[in-house]
Amino acid sequence: MRDLGRGFGYLMKGQRWVAQHGKQYGVGLLPGLITLLLYAAALVALALWGTDFVGWATPFADDWSSPWTGLFRGFLTALLFALALLLSVITFTAVTLLVGQPFYESLSEKVDISVAGFAPESGLPLWRELWISARDSLRIVLRAAVWGILLFALGFIPVVGQTVVPVVGFCVTGFFLVEELTAVALQRRGVEARERLALLRGRRQLAWGFGTPLAVAFLVPFVAVFLMPGAVAGATLMARELIGEDGPDDDPRGPAAGSADASGPGGQASATGGRP
Repeated sequence: MRDLGRGFGYLMKGQRWVAQHGKQYGVGLLPGLITLLLYAAALVALALWGTDFVGWATPFADDWSSPWTGLFRGFLTALLFALALLLSVITFTAVTLLVGQPFYESLSEKVDISVAGFAPESGLPLWRELWISARDSLRIVLRAAVWGILLFALGFIPVVGQTVVPVVGFCVTGFFLVEELTAVALQRRGVEARERLALLRGRRQLAWGFGTPLAVAFLVPFVAVFLMPGAVAGATLMARELIGEDGPDDDPRGPAAGSADASGPGGQASATGGRP
């Protein structure tokens, strides 16, 4: 149970870090705003033409007697929109991270520098990092979509669907959010997707403590935009513990970048150092 509180603590530390670094916070808002506009446009289009789409997809109901045609298609339209909302919550982080890869990469590096005086590098060209990020994000989105459809279907079970399933849904969504967010820092350290998943499965409560409250907050799109920079910062701090770079109680402010322990050749802190 201690890991639940520790995970939530990393979420708060990340928000505190961006609050103390206003420039990084401002830049980190841009990808979320772009993604929010794209998702809002898609949902508005679905709201306007969802009924027409359902009518086109269910020609067999044209000859049904009234009111069954309207009730059936109305139910399917509501179901389609609810599923779209669920998938929006689940995929928002993955798409935002993909859109904002350079921005969040820079933010994550700044967090590492503030803690240890240097930031590990993957050594890969930008196009390669973007390809890996897109590939891993697609895998996460597909797994999340499967879980989303399954949980949505289970939601129709009386009592269980209205009590247990929502809780499980938030935990699953939170875990996927953490997997996506920690990928920013872990990918720079050469940790592959399969290894990242194994690390998080070994610390599920830590992931839930960080990701579950974030998943609840992300139900409000504008909140998701404003929390994303801090979520990336907090996930970077948590990633350091996952791979053993920091202890659970280390101060996220870390040593000063110019301290003797964090300095590179010539007494200057290295902002792009290799692995610790």
